[in-house]
Amino acid sequence: MDLVGRQGHLDLLARLLSESPSRGSAVLVRGMAGIGKTALLAEAAVLAEVSGYRVLRTGGVEAESDIPYAGLQMLLRPLAAGMADLAAPHRQALDAALGRADADIADLFLVGLAALDLIADAAAVAPVLVIADDLQWLDDATVGILAFLARRVATEPVVIVGAARDGYRSRLNPDELTMLQLEPLSDDEATALLADRVPHLRPSAHRRLLAAAAGNPLALTELSRTLGASADPHLAEIPLTERLERAFTGRLGHLPEATRSLLRIAALDDGLSLPELYRAARAFTGSAVGSADLDPAVQARLVEVVGTELRFGHPLMRSAIQQSMSAQVRRAAHAALASALEDQPDRQVRHRAAATGDPDESVATALQDAARRAARRGGVAAALTALEQAAALSEDESRRGERLLLAAEYAAELGRAETVNRLLDTALTGRLSRQQHARVFWLRGGADEGLYSHSSGALSLTALAEEIALEDPALALRILWSAAQLCFWSDPGPQARGQILAAVERIVPDEVDPWRLAVCAYAAPIERGGYVLDRARDVARIEGDDGRAYRMLSTAALLAGGFGLARAFSAAGGAGLRAQGRLGLLARTVGADAWSALVVGDLGAAIAATEESRRLARETGQIMMYGLMTATAAKLAALRGQEGEALALAEAAEEIGLPVGARPVLATAAMARGLAALGQGRFEEAYGHFRRLHDPADPAFQIALRLTTLGDLVDAATHCGRAAAVLPVIAQLEEVAEVTPAPVLHADLRLARALVAADDAAEPLFQEALNADLTALPLIRARTHLAFGEWLRRRRRSVESRDHLRAARDMFDALGAIPWGEKARRELRAAGETSRGRDPDARDQLTAHELQIVQLAAEGLTNREIGQRLYLSHRTVSSHLHRIFPKLGVVSRAELHKVVGALR
Repeated sequence: MDLVGRQGHLDLLARLLSESPSRGSAVLVRGMAGIGKTALLAEAAVLAEVSGYRVLRTGGVEAESDIPYAGLQMLLRPLAAGMADLAAPHRQALDAALGRADADIADLFLVGLAALDLIADAAAVAPVLVIADDLQWLDDATVGILAFLARRVATEPVVIVGAARDGYRSRLNPDELTMLQLEPLSDDEATALLADRVPHLRPSAHRRLLAAAAGNPLALTELSRTLGASADPHLAEIPLTERLERAFTGRLGHLPEATRSLLRIAALDDGLSLPELYRAARAFTGSAVGSADLDPAVQARLVEVVGTELRFGHPLMRSAIQQSMSAQVRRAAHAALASALEDQPDRQVRHRAAATGDPDESVATALQDAARRAARRGGVAAALTALEQAAALSEDESRRGERLLLAAEYAAELGRAETVNRLLDTALTGRLSRQQHARVFWLRGGADEGLYSHSSGALSLTALAEEIALEDPALALRILWSAAQLCFWSDPGPQARGQILAAVERIVPDEVDPWRLAVCAYAAPIERGGYVLDRARDVARIEGDDGRAYRMLSTAALLAGGFGLARAFSAAGGAGLRAQGRLGLLARTVGADAWSALVVGDLGAAIAATEESRRLARETGQIMMYGLMTATAAKLAALRGQEGEALALAEAAEEIGLPVGARPVLATAAMARGLAALGQGRFEEAYGHFRRLHDPADPAFQIALRLTTLGDLVDAATHCGRAAAVLPVIAQLEEVAEVTPAPVLHADLRLARALVAADDAAEPLFQEALNADLTALPLIRARTHLAFGEWLRRRRRSVESRDHLRAARDMFDALGAIPWGEKARRELRAAGETSRGRDPDARDQLTAHELQIVQLAAEGLTNREIGQRLYLSHRTVSSHLHRIFPKLGVVSRAELHKVVGALR
């Protein structure tokens, strides 16, 4: 949403503030430096305070941009008393983030949930306006928290307004915030401003100033102060930022030397404390410095004193002073600051580094220690910066390379591909060990489990893993896991699959190791399917697991076709990942549950899990995972009879998957299109979609996922007269079934045999299919009843067909597979029996998010427990339940158990 015009912006903010008691929102204000962003935020704050809001403020300062959670500390300072009421894990995470406790932070999102609860509790007393100025200079961790909050305030009385310079890339998607673009002043507005500030400006200076400032009110104000009654003949030739800096620094020349020294220290300081500033200034000048020396700068409106803190009148003032300092003076000022920060080692070492002109191993080591501490607190961006500085100051070449590689790993974690490549290029200019070269190759190929590597890299990665296995088995396994990922997302071919399989069996001798099982399942889901499922069932409870091992086991079981086992492991792993706030891994673990639930027919669970996994994948920047879960949502919509939504989601997934040939995404999207056509009786079209899944030359061919689609293919083929065309596929999968015990494949084969059999052989095959244990596969049981009932009715055995058609109808209704339930009704009518319509249930009346909340509430979880599990505030959960009860016709939580029980 783009709006132009300052009054329009104010009106919009006023409207959002008036709506906030019932609906929260997020706003981003953008404009070039000095285009009134700060002024607009100030006016918004006044509007909010008049309306009874509590206003929380933070802002970016360039010198503090590498201090993790510096902005969050400023934002939450007024709410410190409420921290005592937070759940213990959240309070501990927030204490660690804000430097109040020495502890690790598993993930930034745990801090985000703590901040959300704190702000939501405050908003229960009075609505809250969160203001974040100069986002481009806020530390990375705080920006991540603000994005987390913005995605979750829709039902809270909270408005978040941030401001940034043009070019700032928001972490929110366009549909998640309102964008306000601040435009430059018109010539008439600029003229009015100049008339107010410098009424006696000569016409020639006036014209030149208007042209130079280009509608920027800050430029007009500052340049007019500098110009006075004369025009600078070179004004039009200097870039605007430099012009402004010259305007600022021009005002410094009239200040006493002691004042200038104070301002030089303050411009380089990454804090605001006046006592700290005076200590550093005394070390810098060698003489006593105090508040009297600061007064001239305050009177010139260059800085202001707020309590015991010093603040610049405008952030460009810092930059202007820094630019005016020689390198020697700058290093001396940093050294003075370091001497004043003995009780703050992380800040001290940054200034020691800035004061150091030559390599210094002691400083480099201290910076590496600071990076480690920052990473423990979740400040990955700060750790990256510190390691880069450490590398630059390293005296030892091998340590320099190691620090650059560690920095590259942090950059990969942040998704900064350009930074990864730059750091690796720099590392390669020095001497690296064989192990370090392996890390370069692995990181260059894409550290995100190989998702963005080309399929030909699988062989190289495998060879590399084997080469360093004795030297560093942990790194070898990470590299091999990336190669295995390529077997899932692309198709490197049988040779690469075989080499990956052989490598993991040599590198990891433990046959029940979760990583070995996962690599085997990814590389050879058919050949090692039985082995994976047998060993996975033997895995005892993994004490102390952080969720990763269970995640590996869940995805291994899924690819081997053990969907019930995959769901059990997903549930076990999800608990630990939720507790730690590791939402990136949680997206994948929940995604395995979603896909598995969908295949077996537990559509209620699939709806909730798909929505959560898709939302988390988007939020954590996992593009291919988001594409896969979008395709899964399309498949789910097709099974529910929501054809328009299914096709739209499938198209969106294909837009993500096609450019990189992501086979799981394209396969699942093709399934969705096939099911949408099949549910509407367009059998020829459905056959075309499903046939793609069994064609190795098609990008939708995925060696493991295709094993779940045989029943769909044969169903479509027999209804459009193509039964003979699918016989080779059936024969091929009969051979596959001799190797793998995948339950869905064997159940589909039993149904397929009956569907393509001659009349005199079909009936016993249908009976055999129904006599098999399909307890864990209700969707296939329902489809087998429907197919047998259709077969009987078409042979004029209507009375016999009714039992099967009735069973199919009731099962499809219970599962929520609406098109197939309606098809069973039509067949029943043709067999002489009428059916009443299906009664809508919670899956029809609630959104996917609401359904998930209802399911958890029915399990007996409190609002706070549900919020902790879904990373929402407990007040948001309460708001959802308040809207859900009338939809379901219930008046208490106790009645929800019956509602949810009907879905199972």
